[in-house]
Amino acid sequence: MTRVVDARLTVDGTTRELPLERSTVGNDGVSVSTLLKDTGLVTVDPGFMNTASCESAITYIDGDAGILRYRGYPIEQLAEHSTFLEVAYLLIHGELPSEDLLAALNNRVARHMHVHEGIKTFLGAFPRDAHPMAVLSGATSALSTFYPESVGRGEHETELATVQLLAKTATVIAYLQRRVTGGDLIEPRKDGNYVDEFMRIAFSGPDGELDIDPTIRKALDLLLILHADHEQNCSTSTVRIVGSSQANIYASVSAGIGALSGPLHGGANEAALSMFDGIKESGDTVEQFVAKVKDKAEGARLMGFGHRVYKSYDPRGAVVKDVANKVLSELGGNDETFQMAQRLEEIALSDEYFIERKLYPNVDFYTGLLYSAMGFPRQMFTPLFALGRMPGWIAHYREMMADPRTKIGRPRQIYTGEVERDYTPLAER
Repeated sequence: MTRVVDARLTVDGTTRELPLERSTVGNDGVSVSTLLKDTGLVTVDPGFMNTASCESAITYIDGDAGILRYRGYPIEQLAEHSTFLEVAYLLIHGELPSEDLLAALNNRVARHMHVHEGIKTFLGAFPRDAHPMAVLSGATSALSTFYPESVGRGEHETELATVQLLAKTATVIAYLQRRVTGGDLIEPRKDGNYVDEFMRIAFSGPDGELDIDPTIRKALDLLLILHADHEQNCSTSTVRIVGSSQANIYASVSAGIGALSGPLHGGANEAALSMFDGIKESGDTVEQFVAKVKDKAEGARLMGFGHRVYKSYDPRGAVVKDVANKVLSELGGNDETFQMAQRLEEIALSDEYFIERKLYPNVDFYTGLLYSAMGFPRQMFTPLFALGRMPGWIAHYREMMADPRTKIGRPRQIYTGEVERDYTPLAER
């Protein structure tokens, strides 16, 4: 890549040099931290499209080339060879664990999957039809009150909170699945495999036993890996900015869950599945739906295509498509919605309308199909996303708190309101 040699800004005839922040790969940055002090000006960047809020060594994305790497490891390699807890360790600690370290993490997480009876009561206090993301956000924040020994910022407390979040949010999400589908809550076992135990708690019958299909297990593990981190997205940035006030990790992650709940972020996979339902209900073919999208017809909205970062094929989408094919074939596979998805993708990849706009399938395009095939209702899709993203949120919180340069987040604004007005007494208005 071409390196920037220097950066200068000229305002009212006066030129100032701006320091550069160097990356190991990807975009360098121009530091504007002294701009207000030196010039009285602030930068304007709605949506932070071109603003780096921090330095991070966790995840690298090249949206033009379709590259996603966790700590330098390509997502394709991790998806093929790794497990979710192994990736969690990598993101949080910076290196792949040894066999002993991974076994120790799995054992420790398994021991902490049991949740306080008060958490169960808390979950039961919500209406049955409450959206699971709202309940999950509240329960995650409440964990700090039930486990105050993990709230401090010392090394021991940080490690304990890390394990608690990985373990107890998995159980909470599994319990939310049971609340949605009906059934009593199943106690976690203290010696189980993470993904197996999550599925057992979520799906087992009254006897607590579940025969887990290896294909389904691998698919869920892989989906969690693909969602584990994605750089400075909306929810991760939220975790960081809340944590920058020195709020505890539970409160910060709870805020991230709130950000993820939006349909433009974590809810996109549910929206993609609803799009296919709409096509079926209309009686249109996929080709007719595409024509309506191109004509901007009312109600014809393309979901699961395009991405804020990726301007080529989402590398996670390519992995998910292959897994969807295997899972649906394993389950007996002539799935009408999957066939529609394949046809829609085929059209989009060859139609100039989509190519010009760089509208390629993203990770959300197929994940809803997979979750549905596994037996999860739609309102559980985003909590599953949150389960996968948990290691990334934890890693970013820890990285930020360990950085002595961290300052409380406080964006500026361009004020466009009234300049100054005198108060008018109520009787005179």
